[in-house]
Order: sequence, then structure tokens, then C-alpha cells
Amino acid sequence: MPALLETRPPAPRPRTDGAGPPAHRPPARPPRDLFIDLLRLFGIALVVLEHWSIPVLSYADGRILTGNAYALPGAFLITWIGQVMPLVFFAGGAANAIAHRSHTARGGTDAAWLAGRVRRLAWPVLPLAAVWIPLAHLLPALGLPHQPVETAARLAGQLLWFLAVYLVAIALTPVLLRLGARYGGRVPAALVAGAVLADVVRFNGWEPAGFANVVLVWLAVHQLGFLYAGGRLTRYGWMAAGGFAAAALLVAFGPYPGSMIGLPGAPVSNMAPPTLALLALAFGQIGVAMLLRPAALRLVRRPAVARVVAWAGPRMMTVYLWHMSALIVVAGVAVVGLGLATPAPGGALWLAGWPLWLAALALVMTPLLRLFCRWEQPPASPRAAVGAAGAYAATALAGAGLLTLTITGFSTGPAPVLAGAAIVAGLALTGGPIAFRRRAAAPGLPGAAPGGPLAGAQRPGSSHT
Repeated sequence: MPALLETRPPAPRPRTDGAGPPAHRPPARPPRDLFIDLLRLFGIALVVLEHWSIPVLSYADGRILTGNAYALPGAFLITWIGQVMPLVFFAGGAANAIAHRSHTARGGTDAAWLAGRVRRLAWPVLPLAAVWIPLAHLLPALGLPHQPVETAARLAGQLLWFLAVYLVAIALTPVLLRLGARYGGRVPAALVAGAVLADVVRFNGWEPAGFANVVLVWLAVHQLGFLYAGGRLTRYGWMAAGGFAAAALLVAFGPYPGSMIGLPGAPVSNMAPPTLALLALAFGQIGVAMLLRPAALRLVRRPAVARVVAWAGPRMMTVYLWHMSALIVVAGVAVVGLGLATPAPGGALWLAGWPLWLAALALVMTPLLRLFCRWEQPPASPRAAVGAAGAYAATALAGAGLLTLTITGFSTGPAPVLAGAAIVAGLALTGGPIAFRRRAAAPGLPGAAPGGPLAGAQRPGSSHT
């Protein structure tokens, strides 16, 4: 089996100054797994590229109409590669396992680790809420059509579903790590069995049962990351072949659609809630990723690639949170303001205009990234201990706020305000100040924080903490 980490932390060396017995030294931080860093960057980058590329937009009679380029015949096959959230959850599971192991080895508690994770995950959401909650009221007051503004405000919050589910995975990490250490692959197997049962009940008449897979499917994928971090993930070729074959059989003979993302008007979505077909695809994608791991590590060791990873890692969360806002700005100007419509997807005009569309989005994203990337790293919290009750209460409040914003977006009404208040309250319980304090910038990264909740490798040799 290939080594999971590139180097091992050096063993503590005894004192040789004759001043007494060997000094006690805290355990060394483990080195970063550059493959996991690259996998997360690849996943988030592809999510952004898809979100920017697939909208089919037009505007008439005060209403913006939205479609999806993947609705074209045969385009669903692209989603089998482009639906990369399984890779993001897999990489997150590996990173959480490495971070928790390092934290506990240094004497930290589960509660302190959880509070720190909640703080790093929820903090970057504050400026997004601070901008969009008033903006949803202000823009119609300035004369903009109500329906496009409402659509934009809702879309800006929907992408927070990932943070809400990821927060559940983080909260359960200490327990599932202990179960994984004892039972190994039987833990994800039990989660897969639960996902099967949920789909059986769902497709036999009780639709709400499918929502159990929001937890079961993503926890199963997250648990595969634990196995990777512990050196227990093997048989990558069988994973790849078996996963894709199972997904194909489920689509061909089951109630599952071919697209691995939700499409407008489709009676069933493989994504919301996730299905067994998506879980099978996850096994296939992870198997392929592991087969490509040696080549990926050779790639990321190249100086130019390493610099890109180092620059992008501390900005990943900002890109994810604000890329939809960049899309809304460009679509507002081009579609609502100028009356342009998306050409027929896949046609010559669409292909010719696609690079220009991406360039406009990148142009708008650049100042957003410079302005908000400083929120990737929260202010340092006081050293006062956070108890288990406080850590789990913070998790519940932050999770409730993120879930509410996922459902309602930043639409007008009290719900987004209450959701923002819940996130702030959760942050307060993590033991740190809420008032914004800018941290010193990392060397060579003007205005950038040293790392975020989804950050990749900022420098070779740093740890997933």
C-alpha cells in the first residue's frame, strides 16, 4: 500500500546538555498530506467552474428564467466526473482525522477541537450574511425588479448546505474515529446499509425517508477519508470498477436518474437528498483518485504547482462562499441589465462566448477574493477551556443557522436574520471574541490568513490542524 503521508514526524531527541533527564516535548505535528490538499482544491475549483458554466439564463417581463446546460440529452454523463462533492467529503474526512489525531496527541480535548472547527467553519460566513441580508431589502428599494433579486438572494444562501452537512460530520468525528479504530471498514459498511434502507423506504412510498441519506451518504464518504488517513483503504481498482459499475446498474435498472446533480423539473434528484447511486459514484471516484495518487503527488511537488496550491489553499473557503455572488453580479448586468440571454448550450455561439463569460466572472471575483479572504482565519480565541456542553451547543446553533440559510437563502423576512444571530451565538460559545480583529498576513500572501476551515497546504510540512 502506498504511504499515506510523505514523511514521518521526527522522534523527540533526548537532552544532551547534562542538565537532567530528557525534557518532555509535545508530540510533533504530522506533515500535511499534499494529495488531500490537491484533492480539495480540485474539488472546489470544479464546483466553481460548473456553477459558473451551466446556468442557462434569460430575462423577460420582470422575471429571470433559469435553466441548466446539463439538461441536454447525454450531458448527464459529464456529471459522473463533474459531481465532485464526494471527493471533497472524502478529503475532508482524511483532513479531520489527521487534525484530530494531532490535537489529541498534544493533549487537547474533543470539546476544544470541535469548538475550534466550528469557529473556523462559521466565521467566514459572517461577511456573506452581513452583505446579503440587507442587500435583499436594499436592491428592490432602489428599483430593481423583485423576482431577480429574490432569486439571487436565495441562490447565494443555497450553497451553505455543504457547510451545514460538513458541520455534522465534524461534530461526529471524535466518535466515528473511535468506532473506526475498533471496527475498521464495518463502520462505512453500516452507513452504506443505512443508506440502502433509506432509499428502499423512500422509493416505496415514504419520500421523507430519503433525507436520512443527507447524513448517511456523506458520513459514509467522510468515513472513507478516515480509512485513508489510518492506512486502511486498499483495493483501489476494485473500488473504482465496482463503484462505477454499481452506479450504472442503479441508473439503468433502478429509480435513479442519470444525472448526478439535480435538474430543473426532474422528478428525482440524486443529490437532494443524496441517493445510493451517488454513493456508488463516490466509491468509483475515490478509487480512481487513489489510483492517480502517485501522479498527483509528482505533480504537486513541482515548484509552480506547489506555489499555486500554497496560494489557493488559504483562499478556498472565500472562493466557495463568494463565487455565486460573482455570478449574480455578472448575470445581473448582462442578463437583467443588457437583456442578453444564454445561447443554446453546446452550440458554436455558446462555446465562443464561454471563455468571455468566465473571464467576466473571474474579473468580478478578484476584488471579492481580496476583500473577504482575510475572514478565512477567525481571531484567536482565549485560552479558557470550552466544555463539551458549550462545544455542542455552539455546533447546534451554527448548524441551525447554516441550515436555515440553506433553505431560505438571504430572502426577505426574519428567517435569515435569526439564522445569522444563531451563527453569531454559536461563535460566541466557542470561547472567542466576535469583534473582528485582522490577523497578521502570512509572509508572501498579502492580506491572506494562514489557513481556513477547508484550507489546503499553505507551506510544505505544515499539519492539518
